[in-house]
Amino acid sequence: MNSHYTIIIQWSDEDECFVVSLPEWGEFCHTHGETYEEALKNAQEVLEMLIESSLADGEPLPEPKKLGKSLEVA
Repeated sequence: MNSHYTIIIQWSDEDECFVVSLPEWGEFCHTHGETYEEALKNAQEVLEMLIESSLADGEPLPEPKKLGKSLEVA
């Protein structure tokens, strides 16, 4: 599934893994991976599940952020 949602991947010394934030889906929407590639794969899978679940429940999808719009990362 092709989507235009933001995926932020950052290394966490505390967790000793790459932590992924999906900001359009809320401040608590995260996943992780031991490698950057695994973190990206997990993020794509989570996004697919979030989109499918929202559509199945008849809920509107969040508006994707675009370059030039500010992103707040906690």
